Amino acid sequence: MTKELIYIRDEEGYVKGIYPEEMKPKYTQITREEWEEESGEKYYKETYGRGGYRAGAGRKPKNGIVLKFQVRVSEKEKEFLKYAREHNLNYDELMQM
Repeated sequence: MTKELIYIRDEEGYVKGIYPEEMKPKYTQITREEWEEESGEKYYKETYGRGGYRAGAGRKPKNGIVLKFQVRVSEKEKEFLKYAREHNLNYDELMQM
């Protein structure tokens, strides 16, 4: 059995939730809505609430991302690729030969 909280404002103006048996004469009882507003709970729920869509949550999109991969080649092949890039060789034409 869980007890319900009541919401109060103390003599210094702070708000909090307490159990009814903790109530003292110097406390003023307030509504839950007043407590949410003054404690910042309402702002927190609206800004950082749980569940649903949140910006930046979930998997990152892969649109426009070029996959990078590595291929192991011999030194001779590496030199050829370097030469081909430096001299702007057309790979499509070479493949037709």
